[in-house]
Parts: sequence; C-alpha cells; structure tokens
Amino acid sequence: MRVCRLWLFVCLCLLPAAAQASEEVDLELVLLADASGSIDNAEIRFQRLGYAAALTHPQVLAAITGGMLGKVAVTYVEWGDAESQAVVLPWTVIDGPAAAKAAADRLLTTPRLAFGFNAIGSALAFAQALIEGNDLRGLRKVIDISADSANNWGGVPIDVARATAIAGGITINGLAILCRHDNCSGRPIDYDLEAAFAQLIVGGPGSFVVTVDGETRFADAVRRKLILEIAGRAAPQRRRTAASR
Repeated sequence: MRVCRLWLFVCLCLLPAAAQASEEVDLELVLLADASGSIDNAEIRFQRLGYAAALTHPQVLAAITGGMLGKVAVTYVEWGDAESQAVVLPWTVIDGPAAAKAAADRLLTTPRLAFGFNAIGSALAFAQALIEGNDLRGLRKVIDISADSANNWGGVPIDVARATAIAGGITINGLAILCRHDNCSGRPIDYDLEAAFAQLIVGGPGSFVVTVDGETRFADAVRRKLILEIAGRAAPQRRRTAASR
C-alpha cells in the first residue's frame, strides 16, 4: 500500500511538469490552402508567394508581437480530395522576423503534394486533428480555409466537420477566391461564393469571410485576413458571419 501511495505521489508531482512542456501561444492557426483540381501548379506557387509575403509583412509581424504572449503557431496545409491533405509547413512558432522568414522559405521550397476534387469537410477534419494533436496551448484556435468553390466531393460532410470543430472550441474563417489574378473572370456563374462560405463553411466566435476578386490582390487579402485573425478582431460587417454558428 505504501508503494502505491508513493507511486501516486510521484505521478501527481510530474503532472505540472508535463503540462509545462506545452508551449503557450496567442493563436494556433491552421492555414488550409486549396490545391484541388481547379488549381494548377502556377496558382499553387502564386498562393504560396502570397502567404509568404503576408507572414513576413511588417504589419503582420506587429500584430504577432503585439499579442499577449507575442507569438503565434502556424501550420500550412494544402488539400485536395478526401485522401489528400499535405502539411507543407509543420507547426512553427512565429515570434519575430527570423521565424517568419524561415516559415516563408519552407513554403516556397516544398513541392506540391495534394491533388484531387474538393473535399472541404475532410480538410477541416484534418486541420482539427492537427490542432488537437500538437504540443501547443493556444489562447485561441483558428482554422482558415481558402477555396474557389464550396463543393464537397466525398469524404467527411462539411456540416459534420464544421460542427465538430466549433464544438471543440475552434473558429473557422474563410478566404473565398473569386479571382487570383486581376484579369480573371470573377465570381462563379451559378452561385455566390461568399454567401456559400458564410452559410456552409465558416463558424465559431467572430468568424468571417474575406474575398479575393479582380480588385483585390491575393497577398493583400491574405495579409488583411491574418491581421484580423492574429489580433482577434472580426472582419467588416459585410464580410463576416454571425458571431457563432
């Protein structure tokens, strides 16, 4: 009996040390970038350049270092079909220019790994698993998904993945890509992509949708979105959802 009590005492003493092993950050952010069949290799490169430029931008770095802890954790994932989600940038703590540049360099040197038709629900479920399986403790947890459609061809249904993530304390924000280049055609012909994102995909406290169209440069939209997410602020009213879904 004395041995059992001693073992219990040792275990209890070790619990605080185990808890302290997790690094605390202001934000755990999963960037889910569209790499489905509608995205060619040039557009993959274009997207990564936009995220690399945004992560290293002085305004984004100011938002990061101005937080309570002065650091955020970011992972970048490209997604395609239900079986294709690829981590391009593993969880990386960014606390200043050097870490941001290292993250940007990783984005620009890793080959494309994801392919296939849209499986947004599976991408969201994959992102939630990354958040729940890391060794970080974020004051906030956000999944940020970009896509040029709201279609879901197989895999986890979007509504199931969305509800599960929100129930887990995760906010889902969206980047609705109406146009990657200034000279492209714009909105989908048969539905409003912004509205589809708001109704079907994003959710949680302060969730919002930012759009990229012919009047908005991709890197500018990504930078604006990252600043909002890092600072914990909502987007302007016309581009945000209800506070919680």
